[in-house]
Amino acid sequence: MGYLYALLAAVLFGANGSVTKITMEAGLSPAQVTEFRLVGTAIIAGLVLLVIDRRAFVLPRRQWPVMLLLGIVGVALLQATYAAAVQILPVGIALLLEYTAVLMVALVAFFIFREPVKARLWVAIAFVLVGLAVVAQVWASTLNALGVALALAAAVCLAVYFLVGERQVARMSPLAVSFWTMSIAAVFWSFVSGWWELSPGIFSTPVDIGGALGVLEVPMAVPLAWNVLLGSFAPFLLSLAALRHLPATAAGIVASSEVIFAFAVAWLWLGETLELVQIAGAAVVLAGIILAQSARVGKVVDADLALATGPITTVRKNDESSM
Repeated sequence: MGYLYALLAAVLFGANGSVTKITMEAGLSPAQVTEFRLVGTAIIAGLVLLVIDRRAFVLPRRQWPVMLLLGIVGVALLQATYAAAVQILPVGIALLLEYTAVLMVALVAFFIFREPVKARLWVAIAFVLVGLAVVAQVWASTLNALGVALALAAAVCLAVYFLVGERQVARMSPLAVSFWTMSIAAVFWSFVSGWWELSPGIFSTPVDIGGALGVLEVPMAVPLAWNVLLGSFAPFLLSLAALRHLPATAAGIVASSEVIFAFAVAWLWLGETLELVQIAGAAVVLAGIILAQSARVGKVVDADLALATGPITTVRKNDESSM
């Protein structure tokens, strides 16, 4: 189930790249789109919690520092650095650099948390990064130094999201973590997003979503609703749910397939073509994901049982063992 959740999240995140591009081309800034996503996701998660788990609205004092770190660095700054990077770099290149977070997660897990990592997982990471490089065709791009720095900063933020999120969802439900992180990120982001410059009429502004298939105009509210519900709430919830079943290393590798889906949707919808070599790169990425799955041989201990019997590190103890 963990791999399924992570893959579904990657599909939705990848598809949302084209939706976001269309929305910004219609007049919204990256900061404003991000604020809509964060606020909308927090509201939806809050409404669901109001019905199924009102206790989630009470956050223990000891959880605040971790949740602030996850909300500000793992969500708000991740969105900010990535949005800034794609304004300078091609989307595929920015995503490739961002997903060097996969390697950062493995390094932190191995050297800092002293978690055992199977040797084949390192090979899987190499497959993913090489495959993404081919898909993005890094050799055909002139990389801007500032753009590279921003994309690598996004990678650090994404690594924080995976590592901290993995431990947080073992203590709280993924929905509660999503609500708190999105709320914190929305408040943090609201000071720089420029939301006050928008008028209510922006929601009825016509947006052409036909892409390469022809002209099809809908109100701005439609792609914004997609951005919130299927581009933020659902994939963030799925990615957090995946971290409840998978170690951050494996979840990060599966999440990197977002780049493939982003290219595929842009090809089918916006007419941004893929070359044969890029399709080959996509196959290498998928091979890496399959290899990463084969590296995980243990049975995940139920999070609730782990909380009752010992510290959080016991949750993943049987996930991966040394070769």
